[in-house]
Amino acid sequence: MKAIRVNKHGGPEVLAFEKVDTPRIGEGEVLVKVESAGINFIDTYQRSGLYQIPLPSTLGLEAAGTVVEAGVNVTRLNIGDRVAYTNVAGAYAEFAAVPADKLVLIPEGVSFDQGAAAMLQGCTAHYLCSSTYPVKAGDRCLIHAAAGGVGLLLIQMVKMLGGFVIGTVSTESKAELARDAGADEVILYNEQDFHSEVMRMTDGAGVNVAYDSVGAATFAKSIDCLARFGHMVLYGNASGPVTEFNPATLGPKGSLFLTRPTLFDYLASREDLVWRSGDVFKWISDGKLRLRVEHLYPLAEAQSAHRALEGRETTGKVILRP
Repeated sequence: MKAIRVNKHGGPEVLAFEKVDTPRIGEGEVLVKVESAGINFIDTYQRSGLYQIPLPSTLGLEAAGTVVEAGVNVTRLNIGDRVAYTNVAGAYAEFAAVPADKLVLIPEGVSFDQGAAAMLQGCTAHYLCSSTYPVKAGDRCLIHAAAGGVGLLLIQMVKMLGGFVIGTVSTESKAELARDAGADEVILYNEQDFHSEVMRMTDGAGVNVAYDSVGAATFAKSIDCLARFGHMVLYGNASGPVTEFNPATLGPKGSLFLTRPTLFDYLASREDLVWRSGDVFKWISDGKLRLRVEHLYPLAEAQSAHRALEGRETTGKVILRP
């Protein structure tokens, strides 16, 4: 089979389109023919070496496809089932061996592209606003990268919960996408100081929570945007990691809370996986949650897809198709 391999850390140019052996399944695993694989910023962190992975490796942590073989003691799934998964490495490939308990069925009416797009980013948005900081009606929420894959989903989920959304984006076209998703206010961070704008928009009160996937470029000012007892949720490093911070400063700024959550912990149990993915798929099926899947690349063009993602040339979800 063909797969995208990382043999050394570096830029998009290190992504190699190679022929490798089709994985053999073990007990409790199934072989999935991958139809759509999602691309996420964590893939770029693993490729660059910011997050360490064993080399050589096949990239990719989410996909959707069809069950073509089932191992011993797999009773929940059948050959031909349409499934999706996340938090299992090796999705940038034509086939993937996946533990059965990591798979969920894709409902009728939901495409493979939607299935792949819903898993990592959809479940991330879900845990951010339902668990890391459970949004309540009237909460003021700052969402950075509001036109990105997680951002657009998070806006919609926060609005379902009754929150007030302030989003930050780089261009007017992305601002339109954020507004269309339901953002109440949108800040163009290349033209406006987002801290000053947040304080103006909240009459000086600040926000109850800041959801920040950008990292180094926005971290300090995001903390300054928080109201008393506000929550700083740092869940990504798109502009680089935050390397220096004194937690003692959280006290004088209003007894603030800081957390660095990961999807792995919020999907650690089968129950959480079924709950979060089930909600996301139901909202998609019911028309309450809209996915933007507009950037589709053949598997062989993974380098181009990574360049587009890191160059801020994309909105919504980026998909590879084997």
